[in-house]
Amino acid sequence: MLALIQAAGWPIWPLIIASVLALAIIFERFYTLRRSLVIPANLLEQTLANLRQHGASQELLRALGEGSPLGRVLVAGIRNLGISRDLMKESLEEAGRAVAHDLERYLMTLGTIASVAPLMGLLGTVVGMVEIFGSQAPTGGNPAALAHGISVALYNTAFGLIVAIPSMIFYRFFRGRVDAYLVEMEQQAVRLVEIVHNERK
Repeated sequence: MLALIQAAGWPIWPLIIASVLALAIIFERFYTLRRSLVIPANLLEQTLANLRQHGASQELLRALGEGSPLGRVLVAGIRNLGISRDLMKESLEEAGRAVAHDLERYLMTLGTIASVAPLMGLLGTVVGMVEIFGSQAPTGGNPAALAHGISVALYNTAFGLIVAIPSMIFYRFFRGRVDAYLVEMEQQAVRLVEIVHNERK
């Protein structure tokens, strides 16, 4: 493997760095975007029960805000229980935008790697081909050596695709997961508003 990397030349090193970065993002997002961490089961019901029993205590708000992204959204609504329905929804939307930004962290980087990696591989191939043809003697060279050099240059393109394809797959996967979480959090936030304002009537 090391011999292959050395043969591919310096353009492969940015691809190796990009692959390590993509792997780190994929593992981090898998850990961070677990459902149990983002939208804990029955959190809205437990929050409403605590509100009815103890009111909007600072302990409840702190525990909710530190516990999960959904909890942060619910805290924004609970802090504005005494205002109108529309203003409460606006506060929930603002909190939702901040939570969405956090859930989408590093996804832009992963998408950029998926888009740029094939181009980096192509650059490596072009650089390799230039070096190969530049080193040929005017009277011609060994066809076997030329074919070997071309195959080595193409390693960059192959490695670029190897990096780009999984990166794009996981980028789309995580985007879909985040979008699904945001829709569910929006539904739960609307339920909070409806339940609270119906109880106040």
